[in-house]
Amino acid sequence: MNKVLLINGSPHEHGCTFTALSEVADTLSKNGVETEMLYLGQKPVAGCIACRCCYQTGKCVFDDKVNEINRRIDEFDAVIVGSPVYYAGPAGQLCAFLDRLFYSSRGRMAGKLAAAVVSCRRGGATATFDRLNKYFTISNMYVVGSQYWNQVHGNTPEEVKQDAEGLQTMRTLGQNMAWMLENRAAGMRSGVKAPEYEAKVNTNFIR
Repeated sequence: MNKVLLINGSPHEHGCTFTALSEVADTLSKNGVETEMLYLGQKPVAGCIACRCCYQTGKCVFDDKVNEINRRIDEFDAVIVGSPVYYAGPAGQLCAFLDRLFYSSRGRMAGKLAAAVVSCRRGGATATFDRLNKYFTISNMYVVGSQYWNQVHGNTPEEVKQDAEGLQTMRTLGQNMAWMLENRAAGMRSGVKAPEYEAKVNTNFIR
């Protein structure tokens, strides 16, 4: 069975972001996809300090939920990241978590499906959505779309539940992801091989 990790990057465990992610999760479950919700909590999350210890040890120097997910990352076929909007960007603790997770995972995200979900009161959603999608598009992940940008509006979970178009967008995202996961699995069963990449080239503007 396909399995999807949903990351709740809001400090409110059952707030607006959770409400949006739950709508996606319910649709995935109805389509036979297993889901797991990860709540980051309210404690500070350390940012990446560029020590590169993960290159030698295979894990982050800060032993927290980043390493927990890193150990289990092969369990998941897809990742959905949810965030509230803070000053037209994702929550800081979520960015700290994702910076370290994606860097220390050393390419193990490649081939997985991905999507971002954003919750806002009024504005800043598309800027936040863009920021989160960048983690996926530089990691050889396949970004799943919906009928509109994956965002909901509301100041409380009750208000989000009144956002008919936003919730429908979440359900459509869940349907699209379930369909693409099944197609991915069917391809693997029939012998379709994953892409083979060239050795990575790293340059900067002076060489």
